[in-house]
Amino acid sequence: MHTILILGGGKSTLFLIDFLAESCQTKKRKLILADIHLASAQAKLKNRANTQARQLDIEDVESRQLLIKEADVVISMLPAFMHPLVARDCLDFGKHFFSASYESVQMQEMKSEIEAKDLFFLNECGLDPGIDHMSAMQIIDFMKSKNQEIISFKSYCGGLLAPESEDNPWKYKFTWNPRNVVLAGQGTSRYIEKDDLKFVPYHQLFKRLETIQFPGLGDFDGYPNRDSLSYRTVYGLENISTMLRGTLRRAGFCKAWNVLVQLGMCDDGFQMNLPENTTLRQFLNSFLPYDPRLSVEEKLGNLIPDFDFPTWEKIQWLGFFGNDLLPKTTGSPAAILQAILEKNWKLYPEDKDMIVMQHLFEIKSTEGNKEIRSSLVCFGEDSTCTAMAKTVGLPLAIAVDLFLDGKINLKGLHIPVLPEIYNPVLAALKNHGISFREEVRIV
Repeated sequence: MHTILILGGGKSTLFLIDFLAESCQTKKRKLILADIHLASAQAKLKNRANTQARQLDIEDVESRQLLIKEADVVISMLPAFMHPLVARDCLDFGKHFFSASYESVQMQEMKSEIEAKDLFFLNECGLDPGIDHMSAMQIIDFMKSKNQEIISFKSYCGGLLAPESEDNPWKYKFTWNPRNVVLAGQGTSRYIEKDDLKFVPYHQLFKRLETIQFPGLGDFDGYPNRDSLSYRTVYGLENISTMLRGTLRRAGFCKAWNVLVQLGMCDDGFQMNLPENTTLRQFLNSFLPYDPRLSVEEKLGNLIPDFDFPTWEKIQWLGFFGNDLLPKTTGSPAAILQAILEKNWKLYPEDKDMIVMQHLFEIKSTEGNKEIRSSLVCFGEDSTCTAMAKTVGLPLAIAVDLFLDGKINLKGLHIPVLPEIYNPVLAALKNHGISFREEVRIV
């Protein structure tokens, strides 16, 4: 009997847990779900046979290692910085390791040891990263098999609201980690466009947009992720002239978000200690120049170029022109902004989220040039059974299932860019309603 250990039972684990718990009913498997909140883990397992909840403080090294020793396969759904700790334990005790997070430098440093111990470590097997890798590589490898040259590749993904839940001017609510949303894009983004290397500093990022269209859903803002250049090697496209991976928001979101960036509200590098009765208006004013004659609204309009009404409406809707008290008065500007947004961008029980992903290829072939648009749209059921949880959890669960069934026969450190991984996982995802629609246009 194989024992599967899931570490962490947060919002994105629902479909992962359900899939693997159900597999324990028909296959010789046992599932252990370990979380700091025992009652929550028990509720997610629903008393299914061959499943067991455990309480675990991940920083309790002895307890963590004892749990890992019980398992054959360990799935880490913990915060990303904890993955190397778990991976090291897995390496020490000879356990296979899976995660949906980016493959870290610390993980790469374990590569030779993983291979020496004949273990299988799979990272980046969730949504983004994950489904994006697999769906892109399926097209890339097919084009290469036909001796067709890929001259441009752009890929965008976003976790957003389903249209029926877009009930605020931003058309956005938190469907994943709020802190990651607030700090998104910090650093310098890097990509290549028609053989020109492009470097976009954070203060310019939300101006450097491309309009991405989905049939029936309208326009979206696409902005570049921090590092697109390294994926030329990952995808075997070292000589490609255009390579960009980016994030999607609803049209108009980025222009308004850029106001907060330009003011400095997304800065996580210093601490503020404001009076307890500070209002949102005063918080905004603290980032504006002093002028006794002008209102907060006038000073903001003077400071921000092209401060149009749709942008004003978004800032106003968050309460920055009113006198409501700040929900938090100490912390970095980014932490205070996050507290404001968590109140305003809260996902209500009836809300539905939406995942949108699109790959844009330009192909040169003997028959002429063509463009391929490959699009994924996935809707959540409610604020619990979200599209985010489905698209993060199911690819990982399916990969574990295939590995334990002997249908993935790889060892070493991997991300899902090999056909031995992506073909069966994508086929299984299609059975769960997660599939791409491809459109081809001759140019």
